[in-house]
Amino acid sequence: MIPQNQSNTPIDPSSPIELIVFIALPILLIVVYFVARRQRKRKKQE
Repeated sequence: MIPQNQSNTPIDPSSPIELIVFIALPILLIVVYFVARRQRKRKKQE
């Protein structure tokens, strides 16, 4: 099977939905991960 060309477009910075999904959401998930990890560490030490 030969891959077909797709009409993928780059992220449009003027679109608020794309900014939220591709920039804000990943950053938020990373921050939540580290905060949860820190809380778990503190809980284990008690």
